[in-house]
Amino acid sequence: MEKNEISSTKKEPNYRGVKAMPFVIGNETFEKLGTIGTSSNLLVYLTTVFHMNSITATNVVNIFNGTCNFGTLAGAFLCDTYLGRYKTLGIASVSSFLGMLMLTLTAALTNLHPPECSTQPNLKCIGASPWQIAFLFTAFLLLVIGASGIRPCNLAFGADQFNPNTDSGRRGINSFFNWYYFTFTFAMMLSLTVIVYVQSDMSWTIGLGIPAFMMFLSCFFFFVATRIYVKVLPEGSPFTSLVQTLVVAYKKRKLELPEQPRCSLFNHVDPGSMNSKLQYTDELRFLNRAAIATPDDTINPDGSAANPWKLRSVQQVEEAKCIIRVIPIWLSGMIYYIILALMQTYPVFQSLQCDRRLSAGNFKIPAASYNVFTMATLTLWIPIYDRIIVPFLRRITGKEEGITMLQRVGFGIFLGVLTMVVSGVVEDHRRTLAVTRPTLGVVAQKGTVSSMSGYWLVPQLALAGISEAFAVIGEIEFFYKQFPENMRSFAAAFLFSGFAISSYITSFLISVVHKATRVRGNGNWLEEDLNKGRLDYFYYMIAGIQVVNLGYFLICAKWYKYKRVESNDKDVAMEKIDHKIHVV
Repeated sequence: MEKNEISSTKKEPNYRGVKAMPFVIGNETFEKLGTIGTSSNLLVYLTTVFHMNSITATNVVNIFNGTCNFGTLAGAFLCDTYLGRYKTLGIASVSSFLGMLMLTLTAALTNLHPPECSTQPNLKCIGASPWQIAFLFTAFLLLVIGASGIRPCNLAFGADQFNPNTDSGRRGINSFFNWYYFTFTFAMMLSLTVIVYVQSDMSWTIGLGIPAFMMFLSCFFFFVATRIYVKVLPEGSPFTSLVQTLVVAYKKRKLELPEQPRCSLFNHVDPGSMNSKLQYTDELRFLNRAAIATPDDTINPDGSAANPWKLRSVQQVEEAKCIIRVIPIWLSGMIYYIILALMQTYPVFQSLQCDRRLSAGNFKIPAASYNVFTMATLTLWIPIYDRIIVPFLRRITGKEEGITMLQRVGFGIFLGVLTMVVSGVVEDHRRTLAVTRPTLGVVAQKGTVSSMSGYWLVPQLALAGISEAFAVIGEIEFFYKQFPENMRSFAAAFLFSGFAISSYITSFLISVVHKATRVRGNGNWLEEDLNKGRLDYFYYMIAGIQVVNLGYFLICAKWYKYKRVESNDKDVAMEKIDHKIHVV
């Protein structure tokens, strides 16, 4: 709900929720079809077409994914401060289309990629030229701009099309969340199977051209319904409010807090604010000094502070506390995301050196398609959890959601530890069979193919999916509900920025382990040929890091205090709006 929607002096928008939903969903579906399959198979593309070694390609993919996610902070800032969601999504959609088009050209035009290895004497591969790399990275830059605008805004823009003040509008929002999640998972499943197969086994030009065409359709579906959209105008960055609170608290750090701060501190509440009224808390008391009114502070006739850089209200201070409190939890999640980053890259290399034949036939499952097992498990697990496990837990705990949000996240981190342990055991088995009972042939000059079936990778990928269902979806719900209502675009960006930093950390760890474990004549843990390396040791090392992270998370969760809201009619209405975020 936006300020212009709750103010009685402003005209209520002409909501077209049901009519607008197909266009918003269509834009989302084609955008995901266009980008997910390509990003999932990007590792294979860089190693086979651009002849990058596995370490370089893995780092490029991690940095690309990290930059896409980290850019959501800039996208959310521009959206809330200057552009609004409609313009942000429009610019981002066009940028994604141009990026996909340029990426397609790198495969279609021979001058934009290195020659095939088989055409060179002695099978020596020629790397990409600086011009080819520059063209490729320009395509990545456009895709980054697109992802930075689309990811923090698309879900909120769809919810903007429904009236949150009516029963039918709230039901429409709930329906939109359900359809949004359905199309998201459908697009991922289709991308990780059909599009990845076309790219890997038929033609990179066709396989990349299909997503580019999908992005064109995404832009078409978005712009064709321009006239019926509700376009919420930007009202200034709510992030500025946080900075103001920190600055004022620092300026007044030497002032003594009153003995009864609940009654003595400045506590003006903007009646037109979309934010719920928060209760005063004693946590992070140093921030409360920002609400101490001094003789030098001027109050406007409406009761607000004349200079927000000199005086803050208790409400504004509590909103700042909401953001600061989640940072320790966010840091723990950032370390957990290393598991998800690894499960998107190294199982691809493992599958390339496994028996990927489907049953007894000659058809081979594309290496990047194994990630579909994570998504399939995630998709199947959510309704089971929501319809069976939650009611069971509710009877035991008496809580509406079965377990708290932080308990859900913590269990997901624990499953992440098991994921790494299982991954290590499976890789040890794969490597042993590759040395003792290899299959005939090699894969891309990487090494001997193990006789182990690629289906052995399914348990670790399935565990990663269940772990993600607990940890990541739990964090989505946690950030969405614990952030102030006017910062929910930033709440999404906060989550994605955690993914971004995690990608950088993963890239750093891979580089350090690659160099630190190098032994003269014996390779290292992360060798190009996995049979000569010890990827299982690396998995066990990550499992150890996650055990420490789990202990840190448990300490933070015990310390954390959930946002406390003063009960009123608006809060009840907002709770109805927020209910379905648990599903998403």
